[in-house]
Formats: sequence, C-alpha cells, structure tokens
Amino acid sequence: MDSLFEELYEKYHHDVYSFLFYMVKNRELAEDLVQEVYIRVLKSYDRFEGKSSEKTWLFSIARHVAIDSFRKQKGWKQRILDSFDWSRQEVKDFAPLPEEIALQNEQVQMMYRCLERCTTDQRLVLILRYIQSLSIAETAEALGWTESKVKTTQHRALKVLKTYMEESGIKEGADDEKIRVER
Repeated sequence: MDSLFEELYEKYHHDVYSFLFYMVKNRELAEDLVQEVYIRVLKSYDRFEGKSSEKTWLFSIARHVAIDSFRKQKGWKQRILDSFDWSRQEVKDFAPLPEEIALQNEQVQMMYRCLERCTTDQRLVLILRYIQSLSIAETAEALGWTESKVKTTQHRALKVLKTYMEESGIKEGADDEKIRVER
C-alpha cells in the first residue's frame, strides 16, 4: 500500500493541488486540502474498484474535499484567518504555482479573474476540462454527473466566461483611455 500511495502522490499531487488552488484561491488552504485528499485516499483505497482511472477518482475526492471546505468556511473562515501564523510561510512544492504562471500573461490574468466570477459548478467544469485536461467522460465521472450535464455546464460556462472577459476588456480599455487622456 505504501508504494501505491507514493506512486499516486508522485503522479498526481501537483494536478490535485492545482485543481484545489483554482477552487479555493488560497495557497495554504489548497495545501491543507491536498493533505485531506490523501488522508481520504489512504482510508478508502481498499474500496477503490478500478471502474474509473485513479486520476478521476482523486479529482472526485478533491471535489468533495473542496465542497466540504466551502461549507466549513462559512463559519470558520475568520477564526482560521485570525489563528494563522502569517510570519511562518512554508512552501514545499517548487513547481510554479498557477497564480505565478497566470501573472506571466495579461490575458490569462483576466481569464483567471473572470473565472472567479463563474459559479462553482462552472469553475469545476472549466478547471477539470481545460486546466486539468480531463475528457468529458472523465469530468463527468469525477463530478458524479452525466456527460450531458458536463457538456451543458461547459457550454454555459464558456459563454459566461467569454462575456465576463469581454466586459473586463472593455473596462480595461476604458481605464487605458482615462490614463491617456489624463497624461
């Protein structure tokens, strides 16, 4: 079991972390949630039937962990922020973080900001399909949805994201104009 766990961790921990980071938008919380995912993996691996790939199984667990986190945060968020030791920040993963990659490209930054405005279901689908590169079938399996629901949600999410990006582009263009006029 140890070697299986290590193999799962080595193969997928960065993907799971990226998924959770995009969902919760907080580095420390995402790291904590990754640990929770792998705790659940340890507890439930003997029940894994192999009907899906290990990756989709992990994303399914990660999705549930993220949703549980959202539920807990409603009352605990401020207490967590108050108790966090901001002077001690330990970063263990040396791969570039999604936020660091996003800072390299202005359009990606805009897309990332607009993604935050999408509903949770829309974000789930867009992250799994386009950032984690899961197929429609794998996404449906990870979310426990039908393929039809994934396709519909993806279509609507892309439409909403495009609208948000167009609005942001107009706003940024207006800001640029104000700067030019003021100079």
